[in-house]
Amino acid sequence: MPDTGQMAATFERLADVFAPYRAVLVATTDEPGHLYLETPPSAKHPGGFYFGAVKSGKRYVSFHLMPVYTNPELLDDVSPELRARMQGKSCFNFTRPDESPIEELKRLTAAGIARNQAEGLMPMS
Repeated sequence: MPDTGQMAATFERLADVFAPYRAVLVATTDEPGHLYLETPPSAKHPGGFYFGAVKSGKRYVSFHLMPVYTNPELLDDVSPELRARMQGKSCFNFTRPDESPIEELKRLTAAGIARNQAEGLMPMS
């Protein structure tokens, strides 16, 4: 079983990836161990839609990034290190806050925000 202190630090570090976009995303859940973010309402999606999440589980912390599911080409240049953490099409699992893949998630998140904004799915920040 992973160390709970390390899991909490991992959650916080991964949640920080979304910090620059909290002004344009809507947190529908924001509690210890669970952050769930949606886009604000738009003409194409009046109710908004799922953008990403960070969720602590029993063995790892999951980082979900929906733009890589809807735009898989965003993953074209993903490193083998980050790709090895993928579970499914838009989820990355962590047991500790490794900086290199987290920095890569920052870039992917920024690209996902930019893509959604360019497609009119969310307002410009």
